[in-house]
Amino acid sequence: MKRIIIILLLTAFISHGFSQVVSAENKKQVADTNETARLAIGKDFLLIEETPEATNLKIGERGVSILESLEGMGPKIVFENFRKDEVAFNEEEKKESPAKKRSHFKGHWAGLEAGFNNYTLDNQRLTLPDEINYMTLHSGKSRNINLNFGQLSIGLGRHVGFVTGLGIGWNNYRFDGNYNIQKIAGIIDSLVPVLGPGESLKKSKLSTLYLKIPFLLEFQIPTDHHRLNISAGPVGAIKLGSYSVMQFENDDKIRSDDDFNLNLLRYGATARIGYENFSIYGTYYFTPLFKTNMGPGGVDLFPFELGIAFNIDD
Repeated sequence: MKRIIIILLLTAFISHGFSQVVSAENKKQVADTNETARLAIGKDFLLIEETPEATNLKIGERGVSILESLEGMGPKIVFENFRKDEVAFNEEEKKESPAKKRSHFKGHWAGLEAGFNNYTLDNQRLTLPDEINYMTLHSGKSRNINLNFGQLSIGLGRHVGFVTGLGIGWNNYRFDGNYNIQKIAGIIDSLVPVLGPGESLKKSKLSTLYLKIPFLLEFQIPTDHHRLNISAGPVGAIKLGSYSVMQFENDDKIRSDDDFNLNLLRYGATARIGYENFSIYGTYYFTPLFKTNMGPGGVDLFPFELGIAFNIDD
């Protein structure tokens, strides 16, 4: 009788602060033949188990064990704190097969990216030679937007695997001066628009559109209840289109659709680090923006991108 009274008092104490509706379909009672009785209500909400050695009570994440010696040598009560999201998860993970662990891996590629783009010389310098200074970019207005989709995750384990997919990337190379580019006798050269005294171009840019295919190796590091994601790997791209635009102060525009001797195919390397669905990414292409010896002044320019990404779970 004493044990029952204590159980009721402890139940009222432990369950203070809990409010949960338990449906009838989640309520079950099990008793075995080994002098062990168990009553479970809800999914891991209320559990009462009585054995010859002790009576165990668990409500939510809190619990207490009342040992048999309570009616003999004095009370022996042990309080426990259950972290369902850690203990239960770890126990469940231990029981999973390797194939099931691999199926849990979800990479971080699909989503929307936005950032800045520019290009360097073959020695990674940003300063261009004087003969092609018309290719100098306005760094703050040379932007890129990537829409990634069609993600495929290939798990090697729960927290590591390969990620691939498709992406479409828009790159705007905003020229810094009153210049644009044109193709003359098969070679890219400067285009200087005719402007009145004191006039300047409001906007002058080269835009490209590429379809991208990455192949990334991603590691996921658990931190508290979330994950730090680190991935890197090669990326290839094929050009879908390109054009240039000059916009004057009176908002008149001149658009030129051309291939501008841009490389049809290019490849590079990309890396990203993120926390849950937010990432910082960087991509560098080893293929020049323009075809060899057919670009501005015959100088090779290697494009790169830096930005942030919001990923969508696949």
